[in-house]
Amino acid sequence: MAEASWPRESLIVAAQGGDPVAVAALVSDSHPHVQRFARSLCASPEDAEDSAREALIILYRKIGTLRASGALVSWMFRIVRNECLRRVRRALRGDAPVRLGTMVSAEDDVMQRLEAQRVAAAVAELPADQRRVLIMRDIQGYSGRAVAAALGLSTPAMKSRLHRARATVRQLLQDPSLLEQHDR
Repeated sequence: MAEASWPRESLIVAAQGGDPVAVAALVSDSHPHVQRFARSLCASPEDAEDSAREALIILYRKIGTLRASGALVSWMFRIVRNECLRRVRRALRGDAPVRLGTMVSAEDDVMQRLEAQRVAAAVAELPADQRRVLIMRDIQGYSGRAVAAALGLSTPAMKSRLHRARATVRQLLQDPSLLEQHDR
């Protein structure tokens, strides 16, 4: 089965001009692509669904601000990526909402927040070059090649930084006194 293509330029231009029918069609036609981006970028299926929905709302509200009709794909990719990152940051801070249908005890909730804070603190202690590689590879889920290309590194250099970052985070988490030293 052939993959559907992105909406044609004439539809994008009409939507940019404020045509409500074109805006609705643009959002509808973009939906499968936005969902695919979200599934590939977000940490969980729930986050992917929420991020895709939020990105389509932004598309609906702000299509008039898109400068070039040919930039729709990269614009939507950035919006989805930013939504996924926002959800990861919220989870690391411990203020992500509890999903309906799941009951978490107060004790488990506190333990999860403390662990998330410890991991976030350990990641924050990494040098910037290692932190970027670790976040892109392990949190955002990009492939090794994609991370290397995005950061302008060779694949072996990216792997080396990732290995050092993981080892440092592991060491910081295994020895709580190291994190306490960094907090001072």
